[in-house]
Amino acid sequence: MSKLDKESPQASQHAGHDIVAPRGTTPPASRVRRALLGATAIAAGALAWQSGAFAFGAQDAVVIAAPKLDEPSTGARTETAVFAGGCFWGVQGVFQHVKGVTKAESGYAGGTAKTADYETVSTGSTGHAESVQVTFDPQQVSYGKLLQIYFSVAHNPTEVNRQGPDTGTQYRSAVFPMSDAQRQVASAYIAQLDASRVYSKPIATKVEKYTGFYAAEAYHQDFLTDHPNYPYIVINDMPKVRDLKRLFPALYRDTPVLVKTASDR
Repeated sequence: MSKLDKESPQASQHAGHDIVAPRGTTPPASRVRRALLGATAIAAGALAWQSGAFAFGAQDAVVIAAPKLDEPSTGARTETAVFAGGCFWGVQGVFQHVKGVTKAESGYAGGTAKTADYETVSTGSTGHAESVQVTFDPQQVSYGKLLQIYFSVAHNPTEVNRQGPDTGTQYRSAVFPMSDAQRQVASAYIAQLDASRVYSKPIATKVEKYTGFYAAEAYHQDFLTDHPNYPYIVINDMPKVRDLKRLFPALYRDTPVLVKTASDR
C-alpha cells in the first residue's frame, strides 16, 4: 500500500520515499508520515510494514558490455551529465561512490523552474523526472562508463514510468544529454543494449532534450549516506551500492562524495 497522500487524482505511488523528515529539517506536513516517526515504530514494525509496501525490492544488477561508442577525449577535466532512474536517493548514492565523480546532486529535469519542487513534481503532471546531475572528471571516468553504471547498477532501464515500488512519470528512465556528443553516445548505447538482448524486455530509457536541471530540496541531498538504515534505503538502494562495488571494483570508492562537502572542479 502506498504511503503517498491521495491529494490529487494524478498522484503517483511512492512507497516510503517521503516518510520521515531528515534531521534538522521540517518539510511540509503533507510529506511527513507521523505514524513512522517514532523510533519504537521503526524498530518494531518497519520491516513488517514494508514487506507489503516494498514488495518489489531492489532490482538485480545486470552485467552488460561497455559502450562501443564513447566520447572522444578533449582534455577537459570537468563534465556534467544528467540521469533519471526512479527515486533520486539511490541513483545519487550510487554515483557518489564512483571514482572520478566530484559531485552528484539530486534534483529535477524535464520540466520548468516554476514546478521544480518535490510537492509539485510528485503529482506526476509537471514533465519533471527525479534526476541526478553528475559532475565528473572525464580523465578518470568517461561518460560512456557512467552510462554503463547507470544501465547496469543504478536502475532498471526496462521499467516504464516506474522503478520498483514507485510509479509515475517522475520515476521514468531518461537521459538528458548536455551535448551532441553525449546524445550520440547515449543513443548508440541504448541501441547496442537492445540489440544484445541482455535484458528480458526492451530498453525503456528515453534520450530527452535537456532544458535545465533544478536542485532538489536540501533534505533530499545525501539521503542514502545520512540514512543508511532507513527502510526504503535498506531494501531498494543499498543493494545498488553493493552491486557497484562488485561489478565495478576499479571505479568504486568507499567514501562517497557528498553534496555538503563536494567542490565542482
